[in-house]
Amino acid sequence: MSKVKAKVEIRTKEQRHEVGKSLRVKCPRTSHGEVVLGQGDDRDVVAMLEAQDKDRLQNLVPIRHGRMVQSAFAYFRGTAAIQAYDLAGTPTSGIIVQACGDCHLMNFGGFATPERNIVFDINDFDETLPAPFEWDLKRLAASFVIAARWRGFTEDQAREMAVQTAASYRESMRKRESTSVLEAWYSRIGVDDVQAMAGDNVDLSGRLKKKIVEARKQTHEHVFQKLTTPSRGLPRIVDQPPLLYHVDKLENIKINQSEIATFFEQYRETLAEERRILFDRFKLVDWALKVVGVGSVGTRCFVALLLAAPDDALFLQIKEAGRSVLEPYTGTKKVKQNGQRVVVGQRLMQSASDIFLGWTRGPLGRDFYIRQLRDMKVAPDVETQLPKVMRAYAMVCGLALARAHHKAGDAAMIAGYLGSGDQFDEAIGDYAVAYADQVEHDYKTLVQAVRSGRLKTDVSPSRLATALR
Repeated sequence: MSKVKAKVEIRTKEQRHEVGKSLRVKCPRTSHGEVVLGQGDDRDVVAMLEAQDKDRLQNLVPIRHGRMVQSAFAYFRGTAAIQAYDLAGTPTSGIIVQACGDCHLMNFGGFATPERNIVFDINDFDETLPAPFEWDLKRLAASFVIAARWRGFTEDQAREMAVQTAASYRESMRKRESTSVLEAWYSRIGVDDVQAMAGDNVDLSGRLKKKIVEARKQTHEHVFQKLTTPSRGLPRIVDQPPLLYHVDKLENIKINQSEIATFFEQYRETLAEERRILFDRFKLVDWALKVVGVGSVGTRCFVALLLAAPDDALFLQIKEAGRSVLEPYTGTKKVKQNGQRVVVGQRLMQSASDIFLGWTRGPLGRDFYIRQLRDMKVAPDVETQLPKVMRAYAMVCGLALARAHHKAGDAAMIAGYLGSGDQFDEAIGDYAVAYADQVEHDYKTLVQAVRSGRLKTDVSPSRLATALR
């Protein structure tokens, strides 16, 4: 007798849309603009920063504080953990996606696909984890308000950028709900797409063309010339302390060749078989500690130089992967390998990922992920963007976030929740403005902690005074 097969239930896009729409009862769209801080009375931003600092390389912690104290925007970039704490008590739709976790405007940009085309996408996944879709959107929208204020734009311009981010995301989701799962997986935003979005925005179009030319020069050959010098017949990485330097021990433990070999052997096993064969063409020649970013400063990050021939180089970035800042607030089980968490999240969200993206574990049980260094990267010049350009950039970031959430999420359900009106967009605008006010208040708290000596920085008193004017 044949076994009775279980009934398979497959919901239509229309049904999933209605499920999303029904969630508005529990969590009205306007409620997202009402609550900024959803936790208790024990919120202490300096204590939270100090807690993160404990597990970092102590000689680099002052550099982290020095970068964060430069502006409220710089502070915001380094405090994904604090906003995660704040978001945890705010209203939530209940629609879970693979979230970036540190979704601010500087974590978007261009990079090369394996086919050597340049796409626009999210490019930082250190904090990625399944979470409510609106958490990413709220952090992204707030980043535009904070950046706009930093640039001296008007309050109306700043808020409009946040609203534009949400509107772009919502409109993209409404279009995407009619596409198939495979279409979502294959979709990407290319250079031509961004150029088309620029339309008659001559400034944005010109900036983009210039950036693409610069990006195509950011190859391994360019990095090779910039970071190395000949030594005893082979190139070696040039020390540029305190941001790039060789180390022979970390945490008072001597690093030996056997441990390095095991480290890379474990990494190699996480690559696809054909990429292992490619990786085997290269041999490790040198490696050094490299300080990167704002929030990552003090974590254990390295750059490795590998050669297939004396003039044929591969640079890999090796970055420590700790616990996601979202983990305490999502109900997610403790992650066993955080390097793997970052890699899987990146592959789920990005339209194309680096061919050398993989993970490994260090001798002290610390997790790492590995990728190529500076492979045709395009980063936004926020310091020089005019309001019209930044607003257009907000639109593109909203589109890119929608694409990323759709790839591993349910566009129909999200679109059903968001609807066709602007209630959600305006609520996100309200949230972004209110949270920007909170960030500026928290930034002053950081400044006071630096001035009092509670937090150490590498910034001289004269430079600190200039930065805080």
